[in-house]
Amino acid sequence: MLSYISAKEAAEKWNISQRRVAILCSEARISGAMMVGNMWIIPADAEKPIDKRTVRYEKIHKVELKPFVKWVGGKGQLVDEIEKMLPSDGEKTLTKYAEPMVGGGALFFNVLSRYNFEELYISDINSELINAYTAIKQDVEALIKRLDDMQMTFLPLDTNGRKYYYYNIRDKFNSVELNNKTSIEKAAYFIFLNKTCFNGLYRVNRKGLFNVPMGAYKNPTICDAENLRNIHSALQNVTIICGDYTLSQSFIDSKTFVYLDPPYRPISETSGFTSYNSDAFDDNEQIRLAKFIDEINEAGAKIVLSNSDPKNVNPDDNFFDDLYKSYRIHRVSATRMINSNAEKRGKINELLICN
Repeated sequence: MLSYISAKEAAEKWNISQRRVAILCSEARISGAMMVGNMWIIPADAEKPIDKRTVRYEKIHKVELKPFVKWVGGKGQLVDEIEKMLPSDGEKTLTKYAEPMVGGGALFFNVLSRYNFEELYISDINSELINAYTAIKQDVEALIKRLDDMQMTFLPLDTNGRKYYYYNIRDKFNSVELNNKTSIEKAAYFIFLNKTCFNGLYRVNRKGLFNVPMGAYKNPTICDAENLRNIHSALQNVTIICGDYTLSQSFIDSKTFVYLDPPYRPISETSGFTSYNSDAFDDNEQIRLAKFIDEINEAGAKIVLSNSDPKNVNPDDNFFDDLYKSYRIHRVSATRMINSNAEKRGKINELLICN
């Protein structure tokens, strides 16, 4: 006996809007679909039709790009879940991409590798991180030369030699002022420290000085020249801004896919990795961000936001459920890696919030 599903169920199955399913049914594009009362029903085994509309937002094959830094809280393990929310045949034609809290750029580099957006925008408040992106875009060969020299010097050293070299570079990084003349030098120090410090952390003290100790890596890749060159080419069509996420508002419109990855709200009193600058991203900041999301939602942008799920430790904590009650909230499984006690690492839920 032939079984049927609703338009809503078909929309979820095919990752398109319910309205789009209805349009496809009305155009006789879904074999066996029929109207019952005021709703469409679709054969359960029906295939998703190929969208014949001309859209400029399309999936293409490009060189596979990897983040050039390790980044605590990076979304590498959630990329597949987030990518499902890229509506390749949704109601709107998306030609622009914005990631105003780019961090290590796990999703951003996936997008650069696999999609063809006409305009892209990234930003972050971490000036050293944005300087590294800019240095790769503007003069990747000079950066590669410095990183290669550092790698050739560092790797042959014994443990004590590596410690001396690491802390010498850390001191230089903290003492050299970032400006146009020192951009490449600072970017090289930044990437070197990221690849050799403990857990890839970026942490500064109250004076703004980077203070992460050296990690214990046997053979870290400090200079991935091929990936850096590929990123250099891909960044030529990308606007890179150092500053608050709200600066992206002038870029964002109804043709924009926006992904926001703020410092996560701590899910325990010992969660100390929610900020990589000297200013905390507290609940007031989370509320400010929600107001910004309301504004770009009104502009018609397609939005995805990630954050921690406070219900991991307190089932009655409805902070985000209340804050984003007018949006769709998805709870997805992720692995928590940052904890000195290995037994406390493991599966938790994270939130993906979208409009």
